[in-house]
Amino acid sequence: MVLTNTPICNFEETLKNFSLLDIDNKTKECFDFIGEKGTLIMFICNHCPYVKAVINLLVNTTLELKHYGINSIAIMPNDTEKYPEDNFENMKRFSKINKFNFPYLLDESQNVAKEFGAVCTPDFFGYNHHGKLNYRGRITELNRLTIISEKNDLLDAMVQISNTGKGPEKQFPSAGCSIKWK
Repeated sequence: MVLTNTPICNFEETLKNFSLLDIDNKTKECFDFIGEKGTLIMFICNHCPYVKAVINLLVNTTLELKHYGINSIAIMPNDTEKYPEDNFENMKRFSKINKFNFPYLLDESQNVAKEFGAVCTPDFFGYNHHGKLNYRGRITELNRLTIISEKNDLLDAMVQISNTGKGPEKQFPSAGCSIKWK
């Protein structure tokens, strides 16, 4: 497990459309899930201890964000040959166990992760209603895989984006396991 931090937010970068296989065995397009006030794209996986540390908070956050017109999409970008715990069947199990309320898509080619510049799991990209990037940061502060803050940076940033169309100027990078590239 190598800890990787995300780069700073590239404000106003445009959301790119993509088509990926959902755990319901149907191909879904990003633009089918755009929220009225914004969209959260999350790169996560099943086995990463950083994802596991925040998964309950993450699911609750995405549920809360729906009340603010923000839709969420999760993408699993890892090499499933070398990391079978992240394979499609395990994605289905992980989603069910954790009661996902958002699409969970497989980026088998890893092209979407590369196009977004994703570097780790979890890696969060928050877009406003114009499809412009305004958040690239953490969900909350962790220390040794333990949540140590009651502040939910992701929720606060996305609510701000919903209300104003702009994310916070000060953002803390997300940290997690590096994406497992082929």
